[in-house]
Amino acid sequence: MSEGKDCGGGDALSNGIKKHRTSLPSPMFSRNDFSIWSILRKCIGMELSKITMPVIFNEPLSFLQRLTEYMEHTYLIHKASSFADPVERMQCVAAFAVSAVASQWERTGKPFNPLLGETYELVRDDLGFRLISEQVSHHPPISAFHAEGLNNDFIFHGSIYPKLKFWGKSVEAEPKGTITLELLEHNEAYTWTNPTCCVHNIIVGKLWIEQYGNVEITNHKTGDKCVLNFKPCGLFGKELHKVEGYIQDKSKKKLCALYGKWTECLYSVDPATFDAYKKNDKKNTEEKKNSKQVSASEESDEMPMPDSESVFVIPGSVLLWRIAPRPPNSAQMYNFTSFAMVLNEVDKEMESVIPKTDCRLRPDIRAMENGEIDQASEEKKRLEEKQRAARKNRSKSEEDWKTRWFHQGPNPYSGAQDWLYSGSYWDRNYFNLPDIY
Repeated sequence: MSEGKDCGGGDALSNGIKKHRTSLPSPMFSRNDFSIWSILRKCIGMELSKITMPVIFNEPLSFLQRLTEYMEHTYLIHKASSFADPVERMQCVAAFAVSAVASQWERTGKPFNPLLGETYELVRDDLGFRLISEQVSHHPPISAFHAEGLNNDFIFHGSIYPKLKFWGKSVEAEPKGTITLELLEHNEAYTWTNPTCCVHNIIVGKLWIEQYGNVEITNHKTGDKCVLNFKPCGLFGKELHKVEGYIQDKSKKKLCALYGKWTECLYSVDPATFDAYKKNDKKNTEEKKNSKQVSASEESDEMPMPDSESVFVIPGSVLLWRIAPRPPNSAQMYNFTSFAMVLNEVDKEMESVIPKTDCRLRPDIRAMENGEIDQASEEKKRLEEKQRAARKNRSKSEEDWKTRWFHQGPNPYSGAQDWLYSGSYWDRNYFNLPDIY
């Protein structure tokens, strides 16, 4: 499936696990006995990054590991590199950008906030990439990551500053920060930002997630843009999970249309065909509306049922991406994908190689993964207190925190403020690392 399938000749790399696990050591706890309202009622309209949440609302991954899930569909990057036509490359990059948020579907557990200086690495020779991330700032919380193809075919990097707001019934996460993909053999760079994610029914009812907002992907070499609209679900759920948009050249001429659902698939089709279909669909909807008067006072916070689970495929469309099914035990495992299931696994060989700041060695996440919820809670509290004490000591000595693997600077393509990889992580020379656990 991916061009970089056999990097490393099938041998595990220096942190490699050859056969990955297919479940977590322990299933998730029921959250039914816990009232999130008792914690959140003081926080309406506030930023949530400073609020300490009970561990029961977490999933056993750090936000650095959650970010790594962008890489689940790395084959789309390899596929983009293989095309000579820039529009076909942009289609694959757009599919990659949509696939990057797909793992969030039904993932209502909150990842652990990374500690300042926390790191995470992932080497997947089967998928053809390696990645390093670091928590580079605590207030505001900023996570920086840098991934590269093992065949030197791409670099994918960014820094994310998630702004969380509580609105009474929902929590909204706006992922500020630029994402950059460089296709090295084409000397091309693409940048974009992710859509806003919202978790509904925080207080009562079934939690559900939607993504909305415009995502604009720019090819800085050709000037082509792909503008994707992640649609809010609307009153009757007709638009639930839908994504649609166009690839256009620098004079705004539409080169192709894209449509699908971020939870399922993405197709491309000729823009004229797409516009004709949209026009016809709109007409049918209007007719339906007029034939039965609907009450607009329905409760829009309840999870809407989509018209149908699948996407209507317009004749002449090409499938760009389809989601892989989740493992059968996913519901008991925090709704993890197969890819997420392996993010926190560690073996003796790996433990001797990774730095002591790696999330896999974090005791609260490890305890939660093992089903030891009380221990996880105690460890989380201890680590947060340790972090506060370290910050206090630094302010006394007027010593600034120094990031280890990333430095601040302008994004080379968009000019926006960014965090860039400083290099040398993979030399495995880990001296003077902070004691954060």
